[in-house]
Amino acid sequence: MSETSANPFGGLDLLSSAVILLDENLAIRYLNPAAENLLAISSKVFVGCPMAGVIECPAPFLAALDSALNHGWDYTGQNIDLRLTAGELLRLNCTVNPVDTPQARLLVELWPIDQQLRATREERLVEQQHANRELIRNLVHEIKNPLGGIRGAAQLLEHELNNAGLREYTQVIIKEADRLQDLMRRLLSPHRPMQPGPVNIHEILERVRSLLTAEFPTLLTVQRDYDTSLPELIGDREQLIQTFLNLARNAAQAIQRQPDDKLRGFGQITLRTRVARQTTLFKRRYRLALEVQVIDDGPGIGEDIRERMFYPLVSGREGGSGLGLTLAQSFVQQHHGTIDCESRPGRTCFTIRLPLG
Repeated sequence: MSETSANPFGGLDLLSSAVILLDENLAIRYLNPAAENLLAISSKVFVGCPMAGVIECPAPFLAALDSALNHGWDYTGQNIDLRLTAGELLRLNCTVNPVDTPQARLLVELWPIDQQLRATREERLVEQQHANRELIRNLVHEIKNPLGGIRGAAQLLEHELNNAGLREYTQVIIKEADRLQDLMRRLLSPHRPMQPGPVNIHEILERVRSLLTAEFPTLLTVQRDYDTSLPELIGDREQLIQTFLNLARNAAQAIQRQPDDKLRGFGQITLRTRVARQTTLFKRRYRLALEVQVIDDGPGIGEDIRERMFYPLVSGREGGSGLGLTLAQSFVQQHHGTIDCESRPGRTCFTIRLPLG
């Protein structure tokens, strides 16, 4: 027996939206994989169960189901709140359409609004990254040439000076020119070609963990929460190390100081890995994706920079270069992945999703 004949609704498995088929008693007859992910249930367990046993539906939504079932009326709802029986609140757009099959009478399709917002944000971030890249590239080329001239002139002047005290000033010029040249180099670093190969994400995170504990030996603990069954992915090892090191180092520096700028005692960073199924990254659907979270218990990211924290030269820390998150975002995008952040006092979580296949 073919897969299609075994499952007459198999074509719906490929949809990125959540699809539920209901019979005349509003019992679940079919869930596609996206619906299983959204509702956090298994079709093997819940097919045949009443929909009310999975979702606490508000009265207007139940009325829409009744109208579609008894009168054949289609329904489209925007910004609807449905609560799972487990307690989680989902904010959705949905459609209800009558169908005429032996197995089902209603087709319910659900789109989480947060997914739409995330897709819009991803598009905006890509456009922002391209604009930033061009701006930085042009700016660096405009700065590098006169900067080299300033440094060279300072070196020549230093050789002509007999007064050691005056040479201190030329050294200031030379050192600041070197610092700015290093900044220019770092601004251009995301533009080097990728060197992809098979990499183990846990080997990368263990490298980051060892570097972090060496840099902050008495400040924090770094906890592991790994899914060791994850397969290897294809990526640039050095870029991924730099990405997660930038995020973890930012977290450690945030833990180091309280909002009142006083030194803090101790903190914790958690490195967490999981698999994400049927995930959409930049409008492309992936069967499997790798999800890595860097979580800290620091003071959180200030609202004044939260929307701008991925911009170049924006930093919430005095003396920070404002390049760590910019480079991390650029490297993740080169891997066709996404990076998101949720932050409140006591918990900041950066989530990186990278396609596995």
